[in-house]
Amino acid sequence: MENTTLRTARLELRPVRSEDVDRILEYRNLPEVTRWLLRTTVEPASFRAAWQRAAEDPNDHSVAVTLDGVVIGTVSLDVVDGMGQPGMPARTEAELGYIFDPAYGGHGYATEAVTAMVAHGFDRLDIRRITAGCFADNLASVRILEKVGMRREQHGVGDSWHAELGWVDGYTYALLAAQWRRETTPSR
Repeated sequence: MENTTLRTARLELRPVRSEDVDRILEYRNLPEVTRWLLRTTVEPASFRAAWQRAAEDPNDHSVAVTLDGVVIGTVSLDVVDGMGQPGMPARTEAELGYIFDPAYGGHGYATEAVTAMVAHGFDRLDIRRITAGCFADNLASVRILEKVGMRREQHGVGDSWHAELGWVDGYTYALLAAQWRRETTPSR
């Protein structure tokens, strides 16, 4: 994330450091977290290498979310090309994702961090459209995406393969920059 650090009222969002990966793995591998992930297990060395690649990728804006210096989650914003229609501007869309330590749940930290990343995508990266997906049964994630202002565009029935649960329903959410600006800009 080009060494950008974002600050909210309570949180700091900064590039992931090598020393953060073990802490991220602590909560990422908890059963109550892996229940909502496509991959329920990760090999630590591969996970570490993936974070290193992300840090070097100019289109990957993944961050560690810290509260009083403790990593409590991660938020990713991957800038991508759109559907490849002729003449479509490159790198105007992004895919959003996040994982948080459930020990810090219920305080609005995830919503605060995700909102900051969405604002960063629209206001600083000039993204036109951000999408995010979650399992339909992941009500905490549904609430976060809806609080941020994203709209549900798809309910995919049995469209997501989960390593332990098999085929499950998934939701796709999206938000346009124009809508974000209309809803977050104070009236004059």
